[in-house]
Amino acid sequence: MISPVAFKLGPLAIRWYALCIVSGLILAVYLAMKEAPRKKIKADDVLDFILIAFPLSILGARLYYVIFEWSYYRQHLNEIFAVWNGGLAIYGGLLTGLATLLVFSYYRFIKPIDFLDIAVPGVLIAQAIGRWGNFFNQEAYGKAVKDLAYLPRFIQEQMYIDGHYRIPTFLYESVWNLLGFILIMSVRHKPHFLKEGDITFFYLIWYGSGRFVIEGMRTDSLLFMGLRVSQWLSAVLVLIGLAAIIYRRRKGQLPFYQES
Repeated sequence: MISPVAFKLGPLAIRWYALCIVSGLILAVYLAMKEAPRKKIKADDVLDFILIAFPLSILGARLYYVIFEWSYYRQHLNEIFAVWNGGLAIYGGLLTGLATLLVFSYYRFIKPIDFLDIAVPGVLIAQAIGRWGNFFNQEAYGKAVKDLAYLPRFIQEQMYIDGHYRIPTFLYESVWNLLGFILIMSVRHKPHFLKEGDITFFYLIWYGSGRFVIEGMRTDSLLFMGLRVSQWLSAVLVLIGLAAIIYRRRKGQLPFYQES
């Protein structure tokens, strides 16, 4: 089994979970800053936003998780802020990030949809990388299975939990996000192919549909009214994405990149 601790700096233990999140963030910021000029957004605005949004999103992701696991945390108050042990709900982080973006865009005179369009590819690849933090923490897995012979040995060994091999749902979601990233990156610079907001709403559909299916395989996720909490939210995101694309196409929205 691979240790969740990557290395130590004196008394400080640096965990793989944190390294996965931070590396995904760095790549996402780089991609957004590189794309920003095409939408007439300053690269510095991207950097300023992430410096504000990242800590708030971590807080939001943790708060979301703690709220739905309050029956446990009410008896373990000292663990509420122990994010290094896992327990960050991505939807909590995304919702917090969106709220932060709306406020930030208002004060910087940026169209939120433009900012989202340049950020989404980075978000997808960051999510793909971040899911490997779950791998090291042995979380975000599915039911017990006989074996995982179709996977590399190191994944099989890490997914051997409580005496059983577990479906590596973290891996399925990571691959799904990576495929979405590749698809977006392959078409977003094709002239006249995309309209303003298409990438953002595609993300809602792609990520939401994949998460809905994969979340149904998990055994360690948050439940609400018979379904996983994330499945409810995923269904809502897919519906919003579909409705937005249909409505904006009929209305006739602006091209993805506008000429100067």
